[in-house]
Amino acid sequence: MSEQYLDKLDWPLLEQQLDADGCAVIASLLSPRACDQISALYGQSEHFRSHVIMARHGFGRGEYKYFDYPLPPLVARLRSALYPRLVPLANRWHEQMDLPSRFPESLPAFLERCHAAGQQRPTPLLLQYGPQDYNCLHQDVYGEHVFPLQVAILLSTPGEDFTGGEFVLTEQRPRMQSRPQVIGLKKGDGLIFAVNQRPVKGVRGYYRVTLRHGVSRLHSGKRHTLGIIFHDAS
Repeated sequence: MSEQYLDKLDWPLLEQQLDADGCAVIASLLSPRACDQISALYGQSEHFRSHVIMARHGFGRGEYKYFDYPLPPLVARLRSALYPRLVPLANRWHEQMDLPSRFPESLPAFLERCHAAGQQRPTPLLLQYGPQDYNCLHQDVYGEHVFPLQVAILLSTPGEDFTGGEFVLTEQRPRMQSRPQVIGLKKGDGLIFAVNQRPVKGVRGYYRVTLRHGVSRLHSGKRHTLGIIFHDAS
């Protein structure tokens, strides 16, 4: 991942996709080598602040670990580089949803706001799934201050490292049944998606829809994912 690569992306098109579907794919955000380097961190406990076994909490099956500060350099660079490119959309969404908060241009300024409110624990995480593992539909909301977009990066190769295990996003519009999306990702692809709500334009202006995300059951192999969440946790 480089700043030059991010600069060359068609961000207006990505925003159009996020407006339409609540998600958008950045192809080859990380190289295969970078994916393998991040996956290898999972066995190194010194990088993490906590380890969650999903079945113990009713979250599904599988496990994940939250990184501790200081974040690994590549994870920190991703978080810092992606945030300012998503701020314009985040602020527009909040305006359209009639939400009062607006987001500063830099990640350090936003994290300072989180930390002042008691949200001081880092939220980027590394997830690991094995055969029959899955992640129930959920939202990654950790306190009062919530950045409305997050990024998941697939670190494993579908069809080779694992089978099954598709990313699932559901959207609940008022007085309508939920709309599911199954997003196919390749190793190194990054998926930008809404954390909990996004605006949709109706005949009387914008209204809010609720989104949840998860992972379908793995049939075989092992799947690693890097999650980049921009707000910290209380």
